[in-house]
Amino acid sequence: MTDPTSTHPTSTDPPRGRRAGAVLAAVRAWVRASWVGLRGRAREVHWARATVLGVAALVVSLGYGVTSASVDMSLGPHTARYEVTTDSTVTVDLGPLGTLQIDSPMPLTLGVRATVKEIPDDLTEIDRAATLQALSGDLQTYLAFFTGPQATLTDVARALVVDAARRTLITFVLLLALWAAGRALLGEARRRELTTWLRPHTRRLVAGAAVVVVAGTVLTSSTGQGASGSRPASAVFDGTPLEGARVTGRLGGVIDTYGGYVVDALRENQDFYAAADAALTTAWGSRAQMVAEQEARDAEPTAGPSATDELTEAPTADPTEEPTGEPSGDGSTGPAGASLAPAAQGEKAEEPVEPVTLLVVSDLHCNVGMATLIRSLARLSEADVVLDAGDTTMNGTTVEQYCVTTFARAVPAGVPLIVSPGNHDSAETTAMYARAGATILDGDVVDVDGLRILGDNDPNETRVGAGGTASTGESAADMATRLADVACEDGEVDLLLIHTPAVGDTALADGCVPAQVSGHFHKRTGPVQVGEGIRYISASTAGATLNEATLGPLNGTAEMTVLRWDPATRTFLDYQLVSVRTDASVQVSARLPWPAIEDPDAGLPAEGEPAGVAAGRVPISAR
Repeated sequence: MTDPTSTHPTSTDPPRGRRAGAVLAAVRAWVRASWVGLRGRAREVHWARATVLGVAALVVSLGYGVTSASVDMSLGPHTARYEVTTDSTVTVDLGPLGTLQIDSPMPLTLGVRATVKEIPDDLTEIDRAATLQALSGDLQTYLAFFTGPQATLTDVARALVVDAARRTLITFVLLLALWAAGRALLGEARRRELTTWLRPHTRRLVAGAAVVVVAGTVLTSSTGQGASGSRPASAVFDGTPLEGARVTGRLGGVIDTYGGYVVDALRENQDFYAAADAALTTAWGSRAQMVAEQEARDAEPTAGPSATDELTEAPTADPTEEPTGEPSGDGSTGPAGASLAPAAQGEKAEEPVEPVTLLVVSDLHCNVGMATLIRSLARLSEADVVLDAGDTTMNGTTVEQYCVTTFARAVPAGVPLIVSPGNHDSAETTAMYARAGATILDGDVVDVDGLRILGDNDPNETRVGAGGTASTGESAADMATRLADVACEDGEVDLLLIHTPAVGDTALADGCVPAQVSGHFHKRTGPVQVGEGIRYISASTAGATLNEATLGPLNGTAEMTVLRWDPATRTFLDYQLVSVRTDASVQVSARLPWPAIEDPDAGLPAEGEPAGVAAGRVPISAR
């Protein structure tokens, strides 16, 4: 029997080597698990540290990007530099004239400083009356700017956001690059030494860095608050978009003495277009009621021929009857202008096709007061497309960005705006128009709601007081030929939209476009057949007249046109004139039938008569 106190193993005990191996394996497993755990925690610490550093770098980059953002854009008739500040104030710096300050609507303590660039220093040397006289040439442009300041403010805000994002991204990338370069240069051993040395001072370093970041971002902006907050607001601006503004320097004396005249002009301008807009709504409603009443009378049963007679006898039109301007009900168009041609016997009548409604404006010449009426008419007419036949600006300058932005945003959301730039526009303002949402015609055909439209920039550029020059190096005759070739090759162009009418005459004469809409002459002409198409020249939607400003209350009758196009027959149905008069009254015409295209050979010129006269054409060379 084995002694129970013996240390020697019995036959049932495992060998000592096997026990030692098991213990060693367990120790190795524990060490391995501990090492993996330590490495995992090290990775977590590493990623946590990297995340904190990344967030810190992003915060620093964002702070710098936002507070250092700047952009050069227009401010009324001037070019100005806009810079983000941290003084909760919007400041317009007019140099020697002083400043205009108003509380900022931006979040946190952010503000904006606009430094106007073109105020001459010698204005400090003249008296207040002379100062006002020196600035009076800009009065009309200031008037237009304050009539629709939202367009400029929106453009500036968007540009500042883009610049801030760009600066933030560049700064963030630079910080990451510096961090990576620093790691590579220091090496792992040196980084460990620095980490060991810095660990006890981490909190103080973070707090100091935060102070540096805040102080640095504040100093990067032009605070300039000074004592402006204690200055009293100018009573001149009460009831205007600048209510509450504080004025400093010589500008304060000028505004206090003469500002009332400018504000009165602003209010007169606002009141005029508000009254015209209300008159438009009333006139459109009255016309719609007249149409509805006429349709109701037409629908009433009347004594007439028997059913058999109606099938065999068609009514004869009275040639002496005055046209009503409404669709005749002869089967080509229904009351709503839809295609309602009677179906053949035994065939199922097709569903009527709703016409496409187009609102035509032209020669706006920066009269942003009309923007409200354009929006209202687009809504009232339920326009599917808005056509701008050009000359949207006055001189095609940078400071006219607020004009094209205002008009683009007057078009209801979802309604395409198609533009053929005019001779008073420029490549710069056209690009601004495109950024604001307009589709700019550039010699190619665009398809809008099935309507295929061709057009291009005007071949000439005209500047007030400087005459005209070629804009592209292409003559009007060459452009006319090119557009006609494009239309003939396409074969399905429905409308030529071009600013100068003569540029479209070749395409009309060749029979490659059935209709053309133009502007340029500020006087409505047509619709009249030219060659094998119908030409319509729109009057000015700004009420533009010779040698008269287009800003402020109208100096002439402003016109807009509502066209309707049938996608089933691919023809225009009718047009409707909306006239805004100088007394703010509005007249809405009946729907006038669009002329049918007749055989041009029926009007061949007599022997010796210049070609094109019989069809109403004048050669481009004679324009």
